[in-house]
Amino acid sequence: MGVVGRKEDYGDYGRLYDVIVAGGGTSGIPAAIAAARAGAKVLLIERTGCLGGQFSVSGPAGFCYAFLRNSRGQRDVGGFAWETYRKLFETGHALPHYLPEVRANSGYTFAYVDPDWWTQLVFDMMDEENVDLLLDTLVVDAVMDGDTIKGVVVENADGRVEIRGKVVIDCTGEAYLSAKAGVETVMLDEEGFPPHSLAFSVDGVDWDRFLMYVRHNPKQFSWREIQNDSVGNTKERIREFYANLTDIKQVGEIVGFYELRDAALENGDWHPHSGAGVFFTPKEGAHIVAHLQHSSQVSDCPPTSAWHITHAIRECRRQNKIAWRFFKNYVPGFENSYITKVATELRLREGPRIVGDYTFRREDVIEARLHPDVIGKSNFIADSQHVASMDTLNVIKSGKTLEKWPHHHGSYDLPYRILVPQKVENLLAAGKHVSADSAVYLRYIQQTMVTGQAAGVAAAICAKTGKTPRDLENDHEELQKVLVEQGAILYLQDPDTIEKVGHREED
Repeated sequence: MGVVGRKEDYGDYGRLYDVIVAGGGTSGIPAAIAAARAGAKVLLIERTGCLGGQFSVSGPAGFCYAFLRNSRGQRDVGGFAWETYRKLFETGHALPHYLPEVRANSGYTFAYVDPDWWTQLVFDMMDEENVDLLLDTLVVDAVMDGDTIKGVVVENADGRVEIRGKVVIDCTGEAYLSAKAGVETVMLDEEGFPPHSLAFSVDGVDWDRFLMYVRHNPKQFSWREIQNDSVGNTKERIREFYANLTDIKQVGEIVGFYELRDAALENGDWHPHSGAGVFFTPKEGAHIVAHLQHSSQVSDCPPTSAWHITHAIRECRRQNKIAWRFFKNYVPGFENSYITKVATELRLREGPRIVGDYTFRREDVIEARLHPDVIGKSNFIADSQHVASMDTLNVIKSGKTLEKWPHHHGSYDLPYRILVPQKVENLLAAGKHVSADSAVYLRYIQQTMVTGQAAGVAAAICAKTGKTPRDLENDHEELQKVLVEQGAILYLQDPDTIEKVGHREED
């Protein structure tokens, strides 16, 4: 490999790129790599100095590679997501995909990875695929010719510059570029807006002591994310499983600490805006670091206002300080731990979404609908809601659970049309702001990777053929062919005709 960073390796403001990707997060990265692999010359623009988004800048996300399998045991996410997980696993920077039966039955399985090595991996992939990067650069406007986008306007150390592209992909997470291009967007009202968090990580935990507390106090934790009596995941069975754990990695993530938390609240050592929970981050040498991504919660702050975002960051830092004192002073095993990393950006749970040629709805999830223009699959439930209360991680609203599982606990199709905004041409959207109802907001990492990869392939095909993204809605054979070649999973055996399958540790 040659020396990266020489002048001749840099991009060119005057170049007409085949594909411009705005945003270097968990949708923009696969979009850029997929487009490059499909033959396009690609520019990826990121407003920070680091690629990764919610994986490394606003995380590391506790879920990491979660929900890659439905609760029938079928892996339904491949492509970029599976490729990057496997690369990290093979180099010792990821744990095995966690598949105990009580997890697998719910579909809530996951593989934790080292987010710093994940970030290094995607930088390496950009070099391998010859993707031009423009970092520390803010996309401030769209270059329009009528209803057709022709490029973007950016601001950075060079000033204000226009960059032209045949097809542009908005991967900003909050549809910022789409709005500049005149795309209609929708968003929840400010009052009752879902909360945002600021994550942090800690090291120095005595995991043996912590695990002993978990085993001896299974009733002190919530298992509502995995409890499902219809598949045998009763509360009693789950508690028995956790009472017999022998390895901290088997815990996965844990939420509750009810008696400790309530005692701390009474003593003024907890705040009432979020629950207490711990996720895990692996480091080299099988070392485990605690990750706290839900210790702060600030609602009613739409991300379309810098004042709101600033308020949320300040308030999250105040709450995190309280939460940290709680873990250090109340939770067994955390007595000598210390903070190693605080996220530099909020984890934004909701924001504007584009109005596309198809709006993904809760019925698509509940009925496990199939679509002829499928670009990937998912199995995550509908109506999962976060609330700024001590039931943070629980999908509870008005005293009852609203979540809805897909039909037969299988998977559903994500249609290409949710990536195509109405009225504006040569623009695609990927990530959290694709066209979807709030009840099925496609914000989870694996979902953003699926839509990002599909948008990248679609953009490359359009740049090569002169077709518009809208043309591909009725001419999607090549799009699906290339996605399958890149490892995407578009089709599964019909769950109506199969018995529940076993759960394998690795494919």
